[in-house]
Formats: sequence, structure tokens, C-alpha cells
Amino acid sequence: MWVSYIIPGKFKNSLSATAKFPATSPQSIAFVNKAKMNIKQVSIGWKHYFKGGSNTDDNWSLYGIAGFGIIGGYVSNSFNTTIDTSLYTVPVINGASKFKRLTADLGLGWEFPVSGDLVIYNDLTVWVPASDYPSKYLLINNKAPLIVSFHLGLRIYFD
Repeated sequence: MWVSYIIPGKFKNSLSATAKFPATSPQSIAFVNKAKMNIKQVSIGWKHYFKGGSNTDDNWSLYGIAGFGIIGGYVSNSFNTTIDTSLYTVPVINGASKFKRLTADLGLGWEFPVSGDLVIYNDLTVWVPASDYPSKYLLINNKAPLIVSFHLGLRIYFD
């Protein structure tokens, strides 16, 4: 089982609001959306050793990771200008909301025993969204967020 915490992200998008009616002037308004996103993920899965194993004391090991998880997220948007949404269509909604995605989690890693049950490990994983629950607060809804993560650390095995 894996539990992950990700540092909240901040980003800006230059967007355009388009008029809903031909008589509206101007026909489009350029604006900047400042967005913040916070993601948490829980996964359960399998680790398969292609070379070595969790009990190898004298050589390095290569393993694959496969699992299923869920990403829970919180996103907030703030526009740099006020836009009347009764007159204009905007690609994202100003404000905040939560979202969820089921994920297929895949990875590849290696580990090297240091001493006893202490192991240095390194792996690369990807959380591929497996479901789509559209949110008008996310600029991109299709297969988002796609997360690739790199881990390096020490692992202690308990017998």
C-alpha cells in the first residue's frame, strides 16, 4: 500500500472568455487565471521482482509496480478581472472545488541492500487516471491530472 502527499501546485493560464451573444461587445475578453491545486493519493497494489528479491542481501534488485488508487484533489481558480458569466463563456469556473479520479498505478524501480534490512531504493511511477469525473473547475478534464513521480529513499524491511 502506498500513501502519497504532494506539495500544492500554483500556476497561471492565459485564457479568453467568449461572448454568448453576437450583440455583446467586446466579443472576447483576455484574462489570466491563477490556479492552485492540491492532490492526495492512496494506492494498493503489487510489487514483482524481475531480478533479486526483498530478501536479497548481496546484490541489487529490479522490480515492477502495479496497482489501483484514487486521487483526491482540491482546485481553486481566481481571475485577474471580473467576467460576467451571463454574457461570456469561460473555460473554467472562478472559485474552488474538490475532484476525484480512479488511477491505474504503474512503476519500475531498483533497490540495493546497505546492511541487514536497510535498503536504498529508487523508483519511477505514473498514476494514469482511469476514470473521468468532469469538473468545470479544471481547465483540462480528459485524463488529468497525469502524475509522474520519482522516489529515492531508504526502506527498512521488518521480518
